[in-house]
Amino acid sequence: MDQHLTLYLDPPALARLNAGQHNFFQRVIGAVESVGWTVSVEESTLNARLEAPEKKGYALYHMEEPTHDRALTCRRSYTGAYWHVEAQAARWEWPVAHKKFPARKIDTQEAKTFYRALREKVLGKDKVTDEGFALMPLQGRLSDHRSFQSMSPMEMIETVMVRVTQPVIATLHPNEDYTPAERQMLVALANRYPHFSVQEGGTPELLRRCSYVITQNSSVAFEGYILRKPALLFAQVDFHHIAGSVPHMGLDAALEMLAKRQNFAKYLTWFLRDQALNAARPEFEARLLAHLHAKGWPVPEADIDIPTPIAS
Repeated sequence: MDQHLTLYLDPPALARLNAGQHNFFQRVIGAVESVGWTVSVEESTLNARLEAPEKKGYALYHMEEPTHDRALTCRRSYTGAYWHVEAQAARWEWPVAHKKFPARKIDTQEAKTFYRALREKVLGKDKVTDEGFALMPLQGRLSDHRSFQSMSPMEMIETVMVRVTQPVIATLHPNEDYTPAERQMLVALANRYPHFSVQEGGTPELLRRCSYVITQNSSVAFEGYILRKPALLFAQVDFHHIAGSVPHMGLDAALEMLAKRQNFAKYLTWFLRDQALNAARPEFEARLLAHLHAKGWPVPEADIDIPTPIAS
């Protein structure tokens, strides 16, 4: 039973898979079954996580920390059908976060083709402008300085407002439950800095209109890359390479990065096409098996030539 995979899924992902509507996990199952493995699927409850290390075989979690050395975790890479399957749940610990972006090695024409398809798929016919303000998508725990952050979100706001002169519009995350104390602190900051304001919702529209994005490590900053919007990051993340990253370079250098021209097309091509697994591509199963083999799982590598995908 060593050649057995247990998928541990959260309820929404489990419901989609049971309904035949989760392409990624359906193809994962098909890939490992094609090389003789068996597969079972469980809801990732506390008891299931506690019992997992004692089970034979291998495990794959969805957006959760693996529970033992025969387990990996997976997470969608911000857009499309791009996924990562890694040994750690924290994105800033993924291999891609520690690699150098090899811009000169990415073919210019391939990058243009890839980026054009990606932007059209994500943006459609929506208009993108630069109206002279910065967008600050807030996340949660505004007063906490967590280990992967250079400072707390509240400290980030104060730091930015004394260094940035253009308007900054912060938005609240729709899935976060902000405390009355946090909301009062935001009101106090808005009263103290006239060029700072906070609003509920509206982030996608503001992203299309802003000059750049300021955040800890919100996925909105990555979405901004697709619209050619620079980013100023105050926390560690996997897509820091072309951003002004305070944890990696300090505040002054990070601010200077906002004015530097970045090749968004080449970066997105490298980050998505070359570093992630695309579950919409015909070669996904072969790439997944090769990836699992490289991670130490006893699956055979696909005995075929794996084509390089050009379009998303």
